[in-house]
Amino acid sequence: MTSLRPDLVRDYLRASWRVLLKELTAFGLVGAAAFVIDIGLFTLLAAHGALKAKAVSTTVSTAFAYFGNRYLSFSHRARTGIRRETSFFFGINLIALIASELVLAFFIYALGYGHSSGVVFVVNLATIGLSTVFRFWAYKRFVFLHPDRLAAREPESRRYLDEELAE
Repeated sequence: MTSLRPDLVRDYLRASWRVLLKELTAFGLVGAAAFVIDIGLFTLLAAHGALKAKAVSTTVSTAFAYFGNRYLSFSHRARTGIRRETSFFFGINLIALIASELVLAFFIYALGYGHSSGVVFVVNLATIGLSTVFRFWAYKRFVFLHPDRLAAREPESRRYLDEELAE
């Protein structure tokens, strides 16, 4: 049985904290820029319908956020292929968009706030906030994988071959 050495645990926690801080900071910077794009387009297009404006603003800000997150926020994480990453990334954002559209539709049509742009704007802000928390968790869990998680996904024979070649 292996005992935990306090110095190793401390070093691991310190390194983990630094990585998480880097991810959160970069995710926040990319997110802030994507937020400005999202809110700006939503405000600009809201006169044509809040749901249409939300779909367009989210699509454009998502495309921007993909490149920012891939090359800045999670640049140190393992790469699993552009096709896999983009499909998961945009799939996660589609889930967030559908949830936002449903909430906006509820406030506009069921509660009758269609003509109150102030309420719709605040609801849009709330959906962006909730979606941001969901996306950060989902990107780390499903899109930009930690190298240890990637190694666990590889077939045992592939890992054995890689270890043999490295020696």
